[in-house]
Amino acid sequence: MKRRKGREIALQLLYQKEAAQISINEAIDNYKKYFNVKNPEIFKFGEELAIGVAEKIDFIDNIIKKYTPSWPLERQNLTDKNILRLAIYEMFFRPDIPEVVSINEAIELAKLYGTDDSPAFINGVLDSIYKKEIKGKITQS
Repeated sequence: MKRRKGREIALQLLYQKEAAQISINEAIDNYKKYFNVKNPEIFKFGEELAIGVAEKIDFIDNIIKKYTPSWPLERQNLTDKNILRLAIYEMFFRPDIPEVVSINEAIELAKLYGTDDSPAFINGVLDSIYKKEIKGKITQS
């Protein structure tokens, strides 16, 4: 549950960054200023994820574009887009987190924060990415 809360914080940071058109560091400072960080360990995990996404945003967005050709990034709602970004970052750049966990956690975030259609959309996109980008490369090795 601690990591889920960290992912929620990361999602809030990424959402704020994009909605307010500010840097990830400004989003982190705002979060600390306006919210009581009760558990520094959980916040640190969320902060690491959000910074990681911000650093790899071009790679991540290119993956999203590849797997959502009929839904350009500009048309995707901020919540779904940032849940995808978070999960894709974990899948490609966090070997300490199993891909299946990243996908399941993204679906749970979509249930909490997205629309009624978000969980199915997130699951479909991430499942395709996993099967074609990750699992396919593992079996080729």
